[in-house]
This record gives sequence, C-alpha cells and structure tokens, in this order.
Amino acid sequence: MPARAWGAEHLSESERVLKALDAGVDQFGGEHRPELVVELVEAGRISEDRIDASVRRLLTAKFRLGLFDEQRYVDPDAAEETLNAPAYRAEGAAAQRRAIVLLKNSDRLLPLSGRPRLYVGGLLPDVTAEYADVVQNPADADLALLRIGTPFEPRTGTFEQYLHAGRLDFPSDRLQEILDLLDTVPTVVAIHLERPAVIPEIANRAAALLGVFGADDRALLDVLFGRAQPEGRLPFQLPRSMEAVRNGRPDVPQESGDPVLPFGHGLRYEA
Repeated sequence: MPARAWGAEHLSESERVLKALDAGVDQFGGEHRPELVVELVEAGRISEDRIDASVRRLLTAKFRLGLFDEQRYVDPDAAEETLNAPAYRAEGAAAQRRAIVLLKNSDRLLPLSGRPRLYVGGLLPDVTAEYADVVQNPADADLALLRIGTPFEPRTGTFEQYLHAGRLDFPSDRLQEILDLLDTVPTVVAIHLERPAVIPEIANRAAALLGVFGADDRALLDVLFGRAQPEGRLPFQLPRSMEAVRNGRPDVPQESGDPVLPFGHGLRYEA
C-alpha cells in the first residue's frame, strides 16, 4: 500500500519525513523508505542525536516489556537457531491439529481408514492425494470433503475489504450449492470459524462437521484419518438463525437459548 501524505502532499518525500521527525515521530509504521532518514542525516537537516533519541525511546519500551530478557533475543546466532527451528514448527503443527473441533460425527464416520475415493472442494488435490484417491465427480466418490469459510458480506474500501462482517448465513444460491453436494454423497464439512456461522441446514445434512481455525490441509487430513486427535472446543455458540443473532445483545455471550451447537461443544474419537 503506497504511503500517503495526509495534508502534506505539497512537500517532497524527504520534507514529509523531516516534518514527522520534527513533530516527535519515533517510528514509521508500514513504511519501507529508511534511505529518506539517512539522506536527511547526511544532508545535515536532521541530527544523529535526534535519531538516537528515537532509538533510545523505542528500545527503552522494549526492554521494559522484557523483550531482551532471554538470550535468544540478544544473541544473533541463537536467534538464527531458534527461528524456524524444527522443534518449534512441530509444536505449531501439533497445535493446529489439536485445535480442530469435531462438531458432528454421524455413525462414527470419522476417523477414515484405507484410501477412500474422495471428491474434494476447498482443499489442494495433490495434498489430499497423499491420503486418498481423488475423483472429479461426486457420483464416483465414497465421500466428499468440503472446506468452506464462514459467510460474510463483502465490503468495499481500502481496509474494510479485508474485514469480514455482516450476515452470518450463506446466500441462498451458495447454500443450495452446498446442500446439493451434501444430498449427493456423504460429505465431511470443515468450516473455518473465524466468527460464528449460521449453518443449521449444513449441520443437519453433513455426515460429519468440523470447525477449523487456520489449520492447513495436512493438519485437517491428519485428523480426518485418525493420525491426530481433534481436541478443540467450540469457542462460541453457533446460532440457529439470523433472527436469533439480531435478537441477541452484542455484549452478552452465549445468549441464545436454542443454538445449533453450544459454546464448549467438541466431540472425541472413541477408542
């Protein structure tokens, strides 16, 4: 995203930086032009003492937060070993799998075994092919695996387009598309619950339903095939309708008396 001058459009880029520094700015968030500060110092328009003052204030806050208390934050070699270390990546991968919430498991469909014929939507076919035989037609599948996101209303605007808000139910055409698949072949639905979703029809017709929170495809498939256990709990209610959402108070959690699934819900695989 390009930097904006916000009322200083008539100034050059260097003059804008100088104005900000003179106003007491210590850190330019989201900017990637450090050479402008260097040029100002080299031209004698801003002193090194002024830059040192900003550095001192920033580092003081970080030291007070304890960010330099441990050796790995101070020793560059230790940081190099810590960053992306296999042990930490393994912990993160395990956390992804444990966080998955098993919401419904009709007839103990999960965990899957063998190499079933799967029709997939929303997953990478090449990753799924490591676990099952991927087919192109739902009619040829033993099961379907559908990964979907929580419904939202797209918004325009620089920042608003990245924020999901609005209705929590699917538009009728998208809902019907999902239900048609669920009626064609037994389907495991994994929904990314970045916020609550109104999915009573999907919950009713899905053969199995899982809530995921950013887990990658392998994490999800490991849980589906029993290589990892789902241990998550639903962090909010899944309301039954948009009417229930509208009737609820925004500052009162777990207010619905008849949710599709309650707060804290989460099944386990039986031994």
